[in-house]
Amino acid sequence: MSFDTPIDRRGTHCVKWDMMEKLYGVPSEGGLAMWVADMEFRPPACVQRAVERMAEHGVYGYFGDDSAYLEAIQWWMQARHGWAVAREDIFTTHGLVNGTGLCLDAFTAPGDGVVLTTPVYHAFARTIKAAGRVVVECPLAMVDGRYEMDFDAWDAMMTGRERMFLLCSPHNPGGRVWTEAELRGVADFCLRHDLILVSDEIHHDLVFPGHRHVPMTLAAPEIADRLVMMTATTKTFNIAGSHTGNVIITDPALKAKFAGRMAALGISGNSFGMHMATAAYSPEGAEWVDGLMGYLDGNRQVFDQGMAAIPGLRSMKLEATYLAWLDFSGTGMAPDEFIARVEKEARIATNHGVSFGLGGEHFLRFNIAAPRAQVVEAVARMQAAFRDLQ
Repeated sequence: MSFDTPIDRRGTHCVKWDMMEKLYGVPSEGGLAMWVADMEFRPPACVQRAVERMAEHGVYGYFGDDSAYLEAIQWWMQARHGWAVAREDIFTTHGLVNGTGLCLDAFTAPGDGVVLTTPVYHAFARTIKAAGRVVVECPLAMVDGRYEMDFDAWDAMMTGRERMFLLCSPHNPGGRVWTEAELRGVADFCLRHDLILVSDEIHHDLVFPGHRHVPMTLAAPEIADRLVMMTATTKTFNIAGSHTGNVIITDPALKAKFAGRMAALGISGNSFGMHMATAAYSPEGAEWVDGLMGYLDGNRQVFDQGMAAIPGLRSMKLEATYLAWLDFSGTGMAPDEFIARVEKEARIATNHGVSFGLGGEHFLRFNIAAPRAQVVEAVARMQAAFRDLQ
């Protein structure tokens, strides 16, 4: 497929476009939706064919015989990540926010602290608070324009009431691909403070050339007794609406607890999502992802160069994801002022940095997974909205 082909998603019950005016005051007619983390691209043809086969059959009953689905997950993790996964360790959830909620339910109690390295994916804090747990924000250190772990500072923040560490790897919104040494540092931190480690690796396929994602289970196999891995096809293949994700656990005790909560809440797979995931995790799907990352690399360069031309703005160099993290602190503007320029003058809807927690206050997150022409248009609008700085 051509990633340059525009697709009009307005009026299709698309949250990204159809809720933009209500939430941000940016009209879908003339506005640019660059907030929600889904892409403006159709998934690979193999996924579309799987859905078409279901439609042709015309009966949408309960899903059974998940052997092909599980084998596809195993093949993908081994082929793309060098990770051997056992079938019996895979649990299918309704996406990874659901997976996060299930982990909180299974492994923590109301009032327990849950560690987040902020700024980080906003749904984590929302889910933790909704579960009656306490968000413990451990700020990432900004070093030469990129985020780094600050274990010494975090050690001093621990009170003994923390029960879980929720890691985003690769990192959203900063786009960091954590090194093996950094991941081992996280593992050691969890051992020191007796924390369950939940590693959300939903962006693990969206890594740019020159960087390599290491699954946490390979970086620190010695912490298997406290490790929960979370992966999904949804971000990789732009099928988030299928609400299908995987929680992968090797430790028998953790596995039994998680299985118990799944059974108690009556959670089973979505047949559409499972058919789509089976099709996506294939050689054809892999070829599509490789093409996608080459295209996104071009978008990244266009966006970063365009923002660098505006004094006071700096886009954090992405190592992974398609979510540009734009720093406005150099403008000297308060968040209300730069947000108004982006939404009212440039007519672009973005995620507000404050929603990602401590350290995000002077940032906006831009989704650049769109036809290049849209990214070029966004750059032109931003340069016009901040013309007085140039």
